[in-house]
Amino acid sequence: MIKSDKTAREIFEDVMANPQRVPFGFGNKAVLVNVDPQKAYTRTDLFKTAYETDPRQLEYVNQLSRGFRQLNWPVVWTHVAFLDSAEDAGVWGTRTDTPDSLQNIKYGSERAEFDERAEIEHGRDVVYTKRMPSAFFETPLQSLLVWHQVDTVIVTGGSTSGCIRATAVESLSRGYRTIVPIECVADKHESYHYANLTDLHLKYADVMPVADVLAWLESRAADKA
Repeated sequence: MIKSDKTAREIFEDVMANPQRVPFGFGNKAVLVNVDPQKAYTRTDLFKTAYETDPRQLEYVNQLSRGFRQLNWPVVWTHVAFLDSAEDAGVWGTRTDTPDSLQNIKYGSERAEFDERAEIEHGRDVVYTKRMPSAFFETPLQSLLVWHQVDTVIVTGGSTSGCIRATAVESLSRGYRTIVPIECVADKHESYHYANLTDLHLKYADVMPVADVLAWLESRAADKA
């Protein structure tokens, strides 16, 4: 094991400044999966379970969503919600039982609501309720991707160390090129955030500035014009 006195952020910056990894790259068609931009995780003024890394995160997510719609590519939004009994949380809901606990994000509650800043086009965008970390787990996401014949998954949302990581790893495992825009993901602590961005970039995804993703979308739109 390599030991270091550097912070997780410093290690991440070193990795990003040393482009030795061959990128997976963009494919021909992508899906945008916006993972859990709901009040329990985004409204730091309301809930102590919420967090913010880049204050413009949802602004960037909305920009990406508009770019995807312009190309008629799928935009997916997920959020977490559980039954009053919490039985659908399974063993994941057994560690704590406080008002802030995961399994107490109930259907119809404010914690389960999407952040008002998220520009969701209901009736056009796809909305899934999930109960476990990965956006793929027991949702119709895989079938949607097959229908749209996508080969690239772009993941935004939170948390970087939890649901983003789980979704990205499963995306790669299912054979998709996987992209994580840096400014579009967030976590509770910068150590978890940057450590997982580093690991994702080295193993499972292309971690890159959101500007690079937006530039790619613009180039695809120009190709179609």
